[in-house]
Amino acid sequence: MNALVVDDDYFVVTALEKKIDWASLGIESVFTAHNVAQSREILMNHKVQILISDIEMPQGSGLELLAWIREENYPVQAIFLTNYADFNYAQKAIELRSFEYFLKPIQFDKLMLIIRKAVERAQEQQQQEKAIREGYYWQRNQAKILEHFWRKLISGSVSFPLKASDVSLAVEEQHLSYTMNDLIQPVLLNLYPYDGSMGQEEKNLFDFALLNVLYELFQHPQFTLETVLEYSAHNWIAVLKWKAAPDSQTLDSLCSSFILQANRALKSDACCIVGMKGRLEAISPVIRQLLQLNQDIAKRRNHIFFAEHGIQPVDELYNPPDLVRLEELLERNLPEDLLREMFMHLNDPARQKHCTTSVLNLFRLDMMQLVYAFLKSKGIQAHQLYKGKANERLLANSLNSMEDMEAYLRNLVRTAMSYRDFAEQPKSVTEEIKQYIHAHYGEDLTRLSLADVVYLHPDYLARLFKKETGVSLGTYVIKARMDAAKQLLRTTQLSVFAAGKKVGYANYSYFAKVFKQEVGMSPNEYKQKQEAAE
Repeated sequence: MNALVVDDDYFVVTALEKKIDWASLGIESVFTAHNVAQSREILMNHKVQILISDIEMPQGSGLELLAWIREENYPVQAIFLTNYADFNYAQKAIELRSFEYFLKPIQFDKLMLIIRKAVERAQEQQQQEKAIREGYYWQRNQAKILEHFWRKLISGSVSFPLKASDVSLAVEEQHLSYTMNDLIQPVLLNLYPYDGSMGQEEKNLFDFALLNVLYELFQHPQFTLETVLEYSAHNWIAVLKWKAAPDSQTLDSLCSSFILQANRALKSDACCIVGMKGRLEAISPVIRQLLQLNQDIAKRRNHIFFAEHGIQPVDELYNPPDLVRLEELLERNLPEDLLREMFMHLNDPARQKHCTTSVLNLFRLDMMQLVYAFLKSKGIQAHQLYKGKANERLLANSLNSMEDMEAYLRNLVRTAMSYRDFAEQPKSVTEEIKQYIHAHYGEDLTRLSLADVVYLHPDYLARLFKKETGVSLGTYVIKARMDAAKQLLRTTQLSVFAAGKKVGYANYSYFAKVFKQEVGMSPNEYKQKQEAAE
């Protein structure tokens, strides 16, 4: 423990250093200063528990020093020395939580008693802080131990249920206070962050905020929240231990509150799946059932599902929509009517109270086949039209929830119908191909690569282009290249070989042959003629 003596009077400082038996008080080092600035420097560089300071000093008062100490949260016991019995000084010292207010002249035996009490107070404070720190670290370590225990139990339950003996052994190994009869209930939470939200941009901050929300909401006298852990991306499992009889209404209310908080505070939709309850010794199959349910059920955002309500395996009961009717709407160019019919079938509560992802997948396959067949009949290549990260993301997420499926179908249909409108305007398609050819004449332009530009079948594009322009794609490409070659030979110092290479002909002989066929003279003759004309 260290002390700091501050006084602008050199003799007072020296007297305190020599006449106080610091060692007997448990003080190891005594620092000295003659003004507030020196004192601050010492406090910033050394641990000081006891401060003995004059109040009235020319470069700042002892009260100002103590105010700074309190602002910086230094754990210091302050004893003030002063020549003035001023009530205002005493009142201010009390406000700043000083330990003692002592009038000069100094009586060293009495000051020794005051310092001893201050040391005892400092020791008590240190012990309290140590206990708080140890309690904090114990709690933190305990939380990590619990998370490790449940993460291991959950991951171990994925393939097959763990035996009661395995659970009991894990409890013993981690020295946990569980009994095998403890009543446990897992809750699986699916999060769907909005586009541009913190959940999309800064997941670490999102997870931190999510845990704060969960630990604040899931506090109840009937149960304890044992742990919350992320099972997979944006899929969390909360483990509850019931103190009383499990209450579904309580969980329903808490999950509803969580969904509202997720919407408002986290800018995210949420879905809660409440697992079955069971004794700890038999909790592994309960967890496995919950994970399977999360995989199988076609979830709805901002809804709560209870495993105890059951889910019917409806894969065999899949009834496709009226595909003839949907095809008719496609042909009649009625995309919004088509989507309305799709969504009505998808959300028909009489048919699918709890639709599985398998059924959802079959429905998606039917809709994809319907739209892709329609596009093929129009000469449009679906695999080219729907390539790209945005479409891939929508497809990958489409089984996550009913709303994600609707988003995928909306994109599927509107993209198809929009491009159908474009493809049925020969002038628009032809102009786009022409512009592409003139911008990329130096590249390898084939009928296949040009068809990819406008997502059309190569044969369909070739027929459409010739019908609209009167020349074939190949002929138009050659003409565009020769026009570019003539421009280069007229206006630049490029050699004939370099000009040919620049317009897509690495083989000089072939370039010269094509050039002569199109222009009526060799590229060298053309270049010489242009130079002579100048």
